[in-house]
Amino acid sequence: MSDTAYEFEAAGLDGTPQPLSQWRGKALLIVNVASKCGFTPQYAGLEQLWRDYGDRGLVVLGFPCDQFGHQEPGDADEIRNFCSLTYDVTFPMFAKVEVNGAGAHPLWKWLKSEKGGLLGIDAIKWNFTKFLVGRDGRVIRRYAPTDKPESLARDIEKALA
Repeated sequence: MSDTAYEFEAAGLDGTPQPLSQWRGKALLIVNVASKCGFTPQYAGLEQLWRDYGDRGLVVLGFPCDQFGHQEPGDADEIRNFCSLTYDVTFPMFAKVEVNGAGAHPLWKWLKSEKGGLLGIDAIKWNFTKFLVGRDGRVIRRYAPTDKPESLARDIEKALA
């Protein structure tokens, strides 16, 4: 198993391989996102975190996922257009991934193994589950879908200090 988030790679929304090592030394907020979810308005808060803390070393990474209620049905172009036009998203977005099950992306398997969920259940329960990764590439904390992005500010400040 990998030791840090920087050892993983994922396809960008355009299909190009994106090594997470390009953000080595930065804090990462890794989120499974969806365009048709009750939590979709969190895109605005995630974008605000990216704008507020990006210069200080935070990178928000969005991973579209269609495993929960078929809430990310679109293809890459539809996802890009929705995020851009609806929430003016400028943080890095990736190709659709699975976060649970046999087909789960290796990054998400690792994230879950580093910080399990409530009651020791590692599975991602819904869209907009968030993982804060420190500058050392290790998971600091896992947040529930109901945790609003702005509520993470104090932890982000500590991670960037």
